[in-house]
Amino acid sequence: MASITVRAFAKINLSLHITAVRADGFHDVQTLLQAIDVFDRVKCETRKGPFEIRCDMPGVPTDRSNLVWKAAQLLWESAGRIGEARGTRVTLQKKIPMMAGLGGASSDAAAALLGLRRLWKLRLSDRQLYAIASRLGADVPYFLLGGTALGLGRGDQLYPLENLPRYRVVLAIPPFGVATPDAYRWFDETGITDRGPGPSDTGFRIFPNVTLSNDLEAPVAARHPIIAELKKRLADAGALMAAMSGSGSTVFGVFSSASAARSAARAVTSAGAKALTARFFPRSGRRTR
Repeated sequence: MASITVRAFAKINLSLHITAVRADGFHDVQTLLQAIDVFDRVKCETRKGPFEIRCDMPGVPTDRSNLVWKAAQLLWESAGRIGEARGTRVTLQKKIPMMAGLGGASSDAAAALLGLRRLWKLRLSDRQLYAIASRLGADVPYFLLGGTALGLGRGDQLYPLENLPRYRVVLAIPPFGVATPDAYRWFDETGITDRGPGPSDTGFRIFPNVTLSNDLEAPVAARHPIIAELKKRLADAGALMAAMSGSGSTVFGVFSSASAARSAARAVTSAGAKALTARFFPRSGRRTR
């Protein structure tokens, strides 16, 4: 039985600015994306019978609603194969929390595309794979690229940037998730543009003329005040910058030293959040085995 395992890395949004509301109801954004070395394992293996997903994290669907299933079916059809995908099992070993703004579902789907292309021995180019990824969701193409990247449009117009130093990251994960449509709806309802003061706006510049902040943070924090509290605790612990990632609920802090990161992890844990530590992950990092 053949098998391919792909690591599906999480991401953080170092910045996320909403530039327009599109005619289709989606939002145009300018976002600075960074992969981190927290990852799921996506194992693709041959089996007899219909396509199947297994997962070790409670609450993750294993039916057709899972983005991995949709990725497999689109890949199957793009290869000219008839009917439903079959002869394959995908097993998800999850470390990336759900509904946390870290891109877990999209990253799993991208990893499945990479793994299944190899497993099924498909002659599909990277360009074709990106086109399939774009049909699955705005974030999925980024996870085929990884590293540091600028995302425009819905976030799927990607421009790879030079790898950043391997800064340490503390992820503060509250005991609730935030659905992406809710976060954007709250932004539209409130029209909040004041991002407020904080380390994400002062003192830490990765690229010239880029303000590192998140336009979704204020409307989400207005409904979940712990977001602001976690950001403050990370800043007080010495974060070079701190912000909410994506649509939340994760708040992250970037640190230059391991000792400061450990101190920050203790601070957010005492505030009622789960703490994970990570580092920036470069685009050239190995993903498959």
